[in-house]
Amino acid sequence: MKRRWQCVAVIAALAWTLSGCETVRPWERGTLARPEMQLDPNVLLTDLYEQVYYSKEASRTGTRPAGAGCGCN
Repeated sequence: MKRRWQCVAVIAALAWTLSGCETVRPWERGTLARPEMQLDPNVLLTDLYEQVYYSKEASRTGTRPAGAGCGCN
């Protein structure tokens, strides 16, 4: 029975350690909201490059609705 509780304690500690949850304090949120902290800091430029790429390749990945294919939509 003691070994079972030890296993439960180890699994709980491991789950707590690997969860990666962090409490963000209100005064730290401004730092995390900066554009350079985003996964894609230049959304408009990325959208433009994707539109030109997919219109030239004549293929769509399903991430956006289909366009005219000429890159002018």
